[in-house]
Amino acid sequence: MLDVEQRWELIDKIAKRTIKFGKYRHTLQDAIAEITVKPLTGIPIAIAVLYGFWAFFVAFARFSTDGFLVKLFDMHWLPWLQEVFPAGKESWLYYIFVGDPLAENCFEAFGMLTSGLFVVIGVVLPAIVAFYLVLIVLEDSGYLPRLAVLIDTVLHKIGLHGYAIVPSILSLGCNVPACTACRILETKKQRFIMRTILAIFIPCGAQLGIMLKVIPETVGWVILYLLAGYFILGFILSRIVPGESPELLLDIPSYQRPTFSNVGRKLWVRTSSFFTTAIPFVLLGVIIINVLHLTGVIDWLATGLGPLLSGWFGVPKETVGALIVAFLRKDLAVAQLSAIEMTKYQMVTSVVLVSIYFPCIATFVMLLKEGGVKGFLGSLAALVATVFLYGGLLHLIWILLGVA
Repeated sequence: MLDVEQRWELIDKIAKRTIKFGKYRHTLQDAIAEITVKPLTGIPIAIAVLYGFWAFFVAFARFSTDGFLVKLFDMHWLPWLQEVFPAGKESWLYYIFVGDPLAENCFEAFGMLTSGLFVVIGVVLPAIVAFYLVLIVLEDSGYLPRLAVLIDTVLHKIGLHGYAIVPSILSLGCNVPACTACRILETKKQRFIMRTILAIFIPCGAQLGIMLKVIPETVGWVILYLLAGYFILGFILSRIVPGESPELLLDIPSYQRPTFSNVGRKLWVRTSSFFTTAIPFVLLGVIIINVLHLTGVIDWLATGLGPLLSGWFGVPKETVGALIVAFLRKDLAVAQLSAIEMTKYQMVTSVVLVSIYFPCIATFVMLLKEGGVKGFLGSLAALVATVFLYGGLLHLIWILLGVA
């Protein structure tokens, strides 16, 4: 048994054999690590990185969709399906599965096997792949922790800290894994705030892909209103929700080159889960909406909710169908809105309403799972209040601007 002095002697011997002392050399990697975390240089770099993120996302999605998948679906899949489908074009089965017999493209047909598959494979999948690819590269390179440090001061204003950027960015891909990612926040208050504002104000990659496809001229306004709501609701919740918001204590890793195998493995895991969660809900949503149209339920709801939609929110009563399907898939709801005749301000308001309206059913389940019954009911109360107040505020803004 060694005494204290002998233990220290042993430690010294081990240290001399294992530790090498030398002169520190300031490398290029160290210089890049420093300038990307200091506000004066780091903020412009962060803006450039996020802009590059967005530019790649848009370019990849449009190239895949318009360059290949639109032609595949509209020139080959739709004509073949219209020709071989066994039920007649006047039957209800044809209307549900194939859609409008006069449609010349899958997007306007609105059948389960036409619009349903086109939305998932032709529009949403390329957007999801592009988003997760860039996110994984930023994550594996070590840049995300530096982005968390840079944005820490801003997020403290809404009761969060810098690492809330992780579920926020994840939510742009899908709200479901983003809800799970809220576990990295220390306190119950922070996790509740993050889950609530991401479920309401952050559009998923599927929704963004559809917005870029069908309403490219109004996407900027929609994102601006959602971003403003993100901070407004976060600020309010940080003041009324009890609990603590501790400071950020973060170990920043060194930069490293992402490996192809690791990026490929992560990309497959995240995109493969999309097939099991998105495709069934989209196809189910199309079937439900078509059945509701055939039975007259959509028209009945539009008539009943028309005064509220037109008077308080300033949108056409026909948007009720999109609000119903939004509970299943937000991307499908935005696609349905694009087929309704309305003004530019009504389109912006309608898309914002669909975005902040009840989260898709998968996110709905995750809110209950992660927050428990109490947390779920709190998020639900915040959501209902936000929809009516923020939706009415948007209508008021358009009135004051003289365009409503």
